[in-house]
Amino acid sequence: MDTPDSDRLQDFTLRVLEYSVLAFLALLIAGAIFIAYLYIVDVRQTQHAVRRNYPVIGRFRYVFEHLGEFFRQYFFAMDREELPFNRAQRSWVYRAAKNIDTTIAFGSTHPLNQANDVIFLNSAFPTLKEDFVPASAVTIGEGYCEKPYTSDKVFHVSGMSFGAISAPAAKALSAGAAQAGIWLNTGEGGLSPYHLSGGCDIVFQIGTAKYGVRDENGIFSDDKLRQVAANETVRMFEIKLSQGAKPGKGGILPAAKVTAEIAAIRGIPQGSDSISPNGHVEARNVDQLLDLICRVRRVTGKPTGFKAVMGGLDWLDELFKRIHERGLDCAPDFITIDSADGGTGAAPQSLMDYVGLPIKRSLPLVVDKLGEWQLRSRIRVIASGKLINPADVAWAVCMGADFVVSARGFMFALGCIQALQCNKNTCPTGVTTHDPELQRGLVPEDKALRVANYANNLMQEVGVIAHSCGVREARELQRCHAQLINDRGIPEPLDVLYPEPEPRADLFANRDNHNGSK
Repeated sequence: MDTPDSDRLQDFTLRVLEYSVLAFLALLIAGAIFIAYLYIVDVRQTQHAVRRNYPVIGRFRYVFEHLGEFFRQYFFAMDREELPFNRAQRSWVYRAAKNIDTTIAFGSTHPLNQANDVIFLNSAFPTLKEDFVPASAVTIGEGYCEKPYTSDKVFHVSGMSFGAISAPAAKALSAGAAQAGIWLNTGEGGLSPYHLSGGCDIVFQIGTAKYGVRDENGIFSDDKLRQVAANETVRMFEIKLSQGAKPGKGGILPAAKVTAEIAAIRGIPQGSDSISPNGHVEARNVDQLLDLICRVRRVTGKPTGFKAVMGGLDWLDELFKRIHERGLDCAPDFITIDSADGGTGAAPQSLMDYVGLPIKRSLPLVVDKLGEWQLRSRIRVIASGKLINPADVAWAVCMGADFVVSARGFMFALGCIQALQCNKNTCPTGVTTHDPELQRGLVPEDKALRVANYANNLMQEVGVIAHSCGVREARELQRCHAQLINDRGIPEPLDVLYPEPEPRADLFANRDNHNGSK
């Protein structure tokens, strides 16, 4: 028989259970409301593409990224061990793009004795602030075309086709480049309205398929070329012989990324793979290449050069010899040297990993070849390929580059998280996808500012390196200001490793060669 005490205990237990159930339900409701609130906030915010595309769930990335800083040193790769760009490289770009503090504390995590690393030689008497000067301007094509181009900026946006990257990404790059006063290379996919939308200076790239400058039969068209050149913001033309991801093979745009708009701009069928030829049918030797350069420059009136990954260099000797024989007016106004260690586009791994020279090898070789043939001041040099941090750019300037361009650095500025899905139309940050649901995460107005911040902060920090070395601005950096770590871990001066070449004065003693130096 139940006692009063047992009845009270039973009532109390029932009340506890009842309140527990109510509390649990209240927590569920509150949790659902909170998640709904986070969902609305994430969908409506424009600062973080991952959260915008993956509401609520995307927040875990930032939690894991934060915790990873503490766990990687015990269980996973260190900051300097991730590929193709390690976390230290990417983190600097992210901070620079957001215009937040890029300083670090408690010493370097970068080993100072790794082969092929560069060490800059600081001066005992660094340049004082009152002695700083703006970067000097460099003119391309002066005296050889109707509309030469001048820029005092060292760092610019490398070729990324509309198709390889999304419309919002192209719009953000255009607006950001305009804010920073730098140029934007179209890549080989033609000139889209998104490239023009921001009003920045444009370098139009002519790929092997001639997208944007071909007629209905796919033949290179002077009329189409003239139409492109009529755009005031199109400042230069770059003939692409090869690119870092796949030297010896043309561009590859998978069918999934060939939308109706991209097909119309390129002049190809929608939904089919866009495969460019592996070479220009108009340029099968150095004379034909020079003819093509002269043709483009004559039709457009604007500086014209070519882009290539360097492999064998004998053809450069033949090219430069023919320039002297034919006259300096037939020379390219610039050469863009691309590195062989990959790029933003899809490519066979065998080409990406094993074909072509990396920029650390090819840049000094080409600069020295130009010096040897006394063409250094006639032909400007643009360095490209995995140069995304200030030290990379400063090294290229030391080696003789007039300009440095980057594609993947600016992708990081746009929010790229190195998901390695550029060729799959599934980029989670909207940079390289044409899925509208994923593109909505990339808001051009916000990312444009990050593009400009990245460019400006990088150039400012290259200036910091220059001032530390005792010169007034970035373009005064020379080979004597840096050393390269050899395979034995010993630093060697760049000017000893790569001494100034002896010019071929004996061949051209009676010719005005416009000899100059960087």
